[in-house]
Amino acid sequence: MNQAALHKLLSSKKEGQSLNELFELRFSTNLTLIKDLFFSLYPEEHYRPTFEKLLKQLHELFKTRPENLKQLDIVRLKKGNWYQSEKLVGTQLYVDHFNKDIKGLHKKLSYFEELGINFLHLMPLTTRPEGENDGGYAVNSYDQIDKKYGTQKDFEKLTAALRDKEMYLMLDFVVNHTSNEYPWAKKAMAGNKKYQEYYYTYTDREVPDEFEHNLPEIFPETAPGNYTFVPEMNKWVMTCFNNYQWDLNYTNPEVFLEMLTNLVNLVNLGVDVVRFDALAFLWKKKGTISQNLPEAHVLTSLFRMCLQIVAPGSILLAEAIVAPTDIIKYFGEGNKTGNECEVAYNASLMALLWNSIATKETVLLQKSLTTIPQKPKYCTWINYIRCHDDIGLGLDDRFIHEMGWNPQDHRKFLLDYYCQKLDWSPAKGLLFMYNPKTGDGRITGSAASLLGLEKGIEENDTTLIRESVAKIIMLHGIILAFGGIPLIYAGDEIATLNDYSFLKDKDRKDDNRWVNRPYQNWNIIADLDKKDTPQTKVFFALKNMIALRKKHPFFADENNIELHRTNNNHILIFERKGEKKDGVLVICNFNNTREVIDGGFLEKLGYLKNKEFKDLITAKKTKLNSGFLEIKPYQLVWARKMD
Repeated sequence: MNQAALHKLLSSKKEGQSLNELFELRFSTNLTLIKDLFFSLYPEEHYRPTFEKLLKQLHELFKTRPENLKQLDIVRLKKGNWYQSEKLVGTQLYVDHFNKDIKGLHKKLSYFEELGINFLHLMPLTTRPEGENDGGYAVNSYDQIDKKYGTQKDFEKLTAALRDKEMYLMLDFVVNHTSNEYPWAKKAMAGNKKYQEYYYTYTDREVPDEFEHNLPEIFPETAPGNYTFVPEMNKWVMTCFNNYQWDLNYTNPEVFLEMLTNLVNLVNLGVDVVRFDALAFLWKKKGTISQNLPEAHVLTSLFRMCLQIVAPGSILLAEAIVAPTDIIKYFGEGNKTGNECEVAYNASLMALLWNSIATKETVLLQKSLTTIPQKPKYCTWINYIRCHDDIGLGLDDRFIHEMGWNPQDHRKFLLDYYCQKLDWSPAKGLLFMYNPKTGDGRITGSAASLLGLEKGIEENDTTLIRESVAKIIMLHGIILAFGGIPLIYAGDEIATLNDYSFLKDKDRKDDNRWVNRPYQNWNIIADLDKKDTPQTKVFFALKNMIALRKKHPFFADENNIELHRTNNNHILIFERKGEKKDGVLVICNFNNTREVIDGGFLEKLGYLKNKEFKDLITAKKTKLNSGFLEIKPYQLVWARKMD
């Protein structure tokens, strides 16, 4: 059973009990599951004392939780599954790229309120190495704010303001690795055997070479291989991402205990959602690719069950950009069903949407989405079209074959389409981490540039500009209507183009993901009400759809989404059904020509009355044309069920 549901039941039935008594109830409720999880990773005959240490640690960690956050935990528990609400709409940003620092961000909270944003994902804020640091994902600390962003007090004021405004905060927990400047790494380099065992360190290449037979390369261009020789300790250390990011050795239970403390220290800053970075890599095993192993799932669930005891108002997001059938597993399976991560990135939807833009067809999108098992009802997705990272092509080869395409050739087409290898393509993206040995590569670029706006402006092509704006609005309309939390990358709401300034920065020039991490243009925002521009059209279209989403409970994630097929391969249709026989039918045309669908289809589903339907987005009724619904190029319709 989902443990959070048990805690909700207990907190509701135990009115008047103290916070300490409720903690003890949660402790006893999760104890058996924690014990089973712990000893499945760390055999009881060897690690019973470590388990007893963990139990004492949970009590000590609860004492460190601020009183106001303990109170909020109970409110959240009683509310239950607050993260599935239609009211939630998020944005992701780098604080220094948004408005200089934490104080600057604080001053702009009204901007989010105007747009309708109430969920902020702030990119890493804690201390990191100077120079190259993987965009902050090489951490020197898990809870100390880097002075470039401000002070701890600045951050505390920000989180207090967010709570006052009923806005939610998500921060990253870099759970797989630390930087080589982290205190443990420094002690390891100094010869401390205890801390050398916190990482995967080896005196020669025998074991690393055995691992390398199966380990893929994450950054083959800039960080080939998965090990780095560290002369200070005369050993090789596992570094799956970059040579300055050392993988943590979770086969050592002391690492788990220490990282649990780091996790609680992070949520005690006022963090509502913790993004578990790279959790697919948590467990390493020779003879495997060391991704998505069963032990990684057990470890993630163990973190969740412990956090649920100490800080049940905070939840976990799985950052696992893996195959569709693997993503669903991060919600938990078997006795972990609903007990692993509450939220996961819907990376499959993201990649499939970009595939449909390039091919103008939705068959692969629909084939893939209809075969993903239904997620547990206690969990939800983060739906997005762009994030700070690259776009990977995690498409299912089986379905590509069924389309009559060669998977390798199709991926090459997508890379060519988005990365300026085809003259006729409107996209202006960059190729990221291409591996000539495998033909694998990824795509970078802002949403607007990938969808043709940059090229349209350069060529003064009004048709291309109009189509690109329609594409931007359509894709955002899909993620706002799909089941889960929509997350908009900051700048996409004003159709920001690629930022090529990274090429002049010695620490960033070799990482072209910075092209889609632009600085927020406040001059454009100041003129939104004054000018009829692509930026204005996108901003007010998104603002309108966000407001509509929040008005209608059928957008809450209750596993109430149904995909519908038509005979038109350019059209995507899905339905969100409400509890009161109401709902919305989302219709999207991925083609650059007008398409039609049979009006009888809408009538059968209850979205037609007197041969007309009402579009929520435009608030207008539209009559069918000779019994057919005509959809303009890249048009998005939210058809409301007719009374």
